[in-house]
Amino acid sequence: MQDSPQDSPQDSSQSKSMAGVHSVTRESSPTTLGLQEDDGIPEHVVIIMDGNHRWASARHLPGAAGHRAGAKRLRPIAEACAELGVTSLTVFAFSTENWQRPNAEVGLLMDLMRHVMRTEIDYLHQQGVRLRVIGEREQFAEDLQQMMADCEALTAQNTRLNLSVAVNFGGRWDIVNAAKQLAQQAVDGDLTLEDINEDRFSGALSLQGLPEPDLLIRTGGDYRISNFLLWDLAYTELYFTEAFWPDFDSAALQDAIATYAQRGRRFGRRR
Repeated sequence: MQDSPQDSPQDSSQSKSMAGVHSVTRESSPTTLGLQEDDGIPEHVVIIMDGNHRWASARHLPGAAGHRAGAKRLRPIAEACAELGVTSLTVFAFSTENWQRPNAEVGLLMDLMRHVMRTEIDYLHQQGVRLRVIGEREQFAEDLQQMMADCEALTAQNTRLNLSVAVNFGGRWDIVNAAKQLAQQAVDGDLTLEDINEDRFSGALSLQGLPEPDLLIRTGGDYRISNFLLWDLAYTELYFTEAFWPDFDSAALQDAIATYAQRGRRFGRRR
């Protein structure tokens, strides 16, 4: 994801998140975190996985090493989400803007996608994870598109965790794409102007069928959502951490969820 060259590298042991974060152990469970099983655990967590390149730079490693380390981080975080009771996890893996990176880096990221799908899908399937790939796929090579479709078909009936991976994705693209779908239905006579409302529009977006995101986590120290899920994040709680994505482990995830559990979500209503 987007690495900001202005940010100074720092080791994860010194990383800090926004104020009010608990310190928790890796062995912590929802109960030991002081979370309520019913409402303390977010149903849907979204992660902008940022900081791979800066993680590598801080260790005097090539950028490719950071991307490889970041790719290995997804499995343990997905496992931790499932163990905590999170039912949906959505991650931002490759944005529409990422095509502007150097050709060698883009090629590496494409190869990493192939590697992750080839080596991880059987394990995720065994763990009850349903994989969905969201974004505009036509720009990817045919073999990558086929791998995406095969992984989705293999895991389609799994229910333990919905894992949505956003590739070639942008929030503005998602909204425009949904508008085009509804417009086409109107042209075809299947939809009237009065039929269009927020629920109908949400049903045309990439995350249709999933609960609205409860918690957005962005690693890497930047405080923005970078054109991700612009419609869906309307009332999502935001959590930013300086930790680079390759350093973001289950303890860091529990920190984020502990902070989320302390917040009063009003959805525009008065307390």
